Amino acid sequence: MPNPQSSATAQRPQLSACIIAFNEADRIGDCLASLAFCDEIVVVDSFSTDATVAVAEAAGARVLQRAFDGFRSQKAFAVDQASHDWVLCLDADERVDAALRTAIEAERDAGFPRAKGYRFARCSEYFGRFLRHGTAYPDRVLRLFDRRHGGWRGDREIHEAVSVDGPIALLQGDLLHHPYRSFLQLLDKKQKYARMMAEHEFSRGKHASLGKLIISPTWRFFRSYVFKRGFLDGWPGLIEAFVSANYVRQKTIMLWLLQNGQPVAVATPPLPPPAGTECLRSPHPQTGNTRR
Repeated sequence: MPNPQSSATAQRPQLSACIIAFNEADRIGDCLASLAFCDEIVVVDSFSTDATVAVAEAAGARVLQRAFDGFRSQKAFAVDQASHDWVLCLDADERVDAALRTAIEAERDAGFPRAKGYRFARCSEYFGRFLRHGTAYPDRVLRLFDRRHGGWRGDREIHEAVSVDGPIALLQGDLLHHPYRSFLQLLDKKQKYARMMAEHEFSRGKHASLGKLIISPTWRFFRSYVFKRGFLDGWPGLIEAFVSANYVRQKTIMLWLLQNGQPVAVATPPLPPPAGTECLRSPHPQTGNTRR
């Protein structure tokens, strides 16, 4: 007699995990370990100078090298390289928690019947504490989807997001996020993101104003810290509210500079990747099933 469980497993959609990385040797191992339930793991590395590639390959991932040309573009490339149509996209500083893994596996075992894409909460760790309030949580992101019906679309390379043609469902559990190694790295990243967003808005014809410079950062702080109860997260919640407000302030100032023909940063030519290595597979890619 046929085994019903074997038949169900055979009909279950295969799932590829897609990660982009650069110099993440200290964090990508935990990310990949949380994805052990996936049928394939694809890592697109931007020519890391640390042990990122070695760590990823040791975890059973298939590693590709590609010069970085934008967050959205890099993630779209990773999805294109996946062997399966259902994909789960993570950054190297993110991990799937136990509840979210259970929810994803249950949907996969059922054939992803409810939607073409799934959202779930992202919970960020901020200097020793996971934020559960303010604008930082639940921060629902769409990262699990059928690439035949969606993907990393559009032309915005910062604050990129997946769009899906079809129904979207919500899953229980959290995507645990460890975004910063230090406070200075936090400030550097926020400043970089502010510049990229200002450049995007400038290209779309948006303009800064004195009202936006004064009101928008103030509103961002009070919305996060007071109205969204960020104060319940203690000092980390207060820091997050201040840093978030400063991001809005920096973005507005940079937008004003751009619209008035002023430089935001000194242009320096990027270092080219090694010749002939635009998109190389790792020397010994492991393409087998990574489920354990």
